[in-house]
Amino acid sequence: MTFSVCFVCTGNICRSPMAESVFRARVEEAGLDSLVEVDSAGTGGWHEGDGADWRTVAVLEAGGYESDHTARQFQASWFSRLDLVIALDSSHLEALRHLAPTPRDAEKVRLLRAYDPGADADPDVPDPYYGHMEGFTECLEMVEAASRGLLAAVQEQVEGRAA
Repeated sequence: MTFSVCFVCTGNICRSPMAESVFRARVEEAGLDSLVEVDSAGTGGWHEGDGADWRTVAVLEAGGYESDHTARQFQASWFSRLDLVIALDSSHLEALRHLAPTPRDAEKVRLLRAYDPGADADPDVPDPYYGHMEGFTECLEMVEAASRGLLAAVQEQVEGRAA
């Protein structure tokens, strides 16, 4: 049985597809790609069917990551098949916990930067959409830093299931 992780931001065109691509690469590097499923979505459906923002694609490709993506909106029914729902900022965390059908589902929602021991006091990955390319680069750096800790936590869960 696979361990399922879904990253969630606002429109699923900037932060969450970036986190999905980075984390998928970490999962593959760790040899866990047959055990861990990685996905992303948005809290809203404004961009459903669109690809990732061109700046997200550019930053991912420059970093050596794949960037094939189609935006979609997170659905409450997904909680039943997900093990972990990773919010990119506090507003997503609140929205997702409110959307969760049960308290147990709400416990599955975590902030990405909670997995970065070097993160500053701000728990959010800022939305780069209305800014310049530098914001996308900073976003990628935050996602990469948190992905290491997230991978360790997921790996522990996956190994725990195998035991």
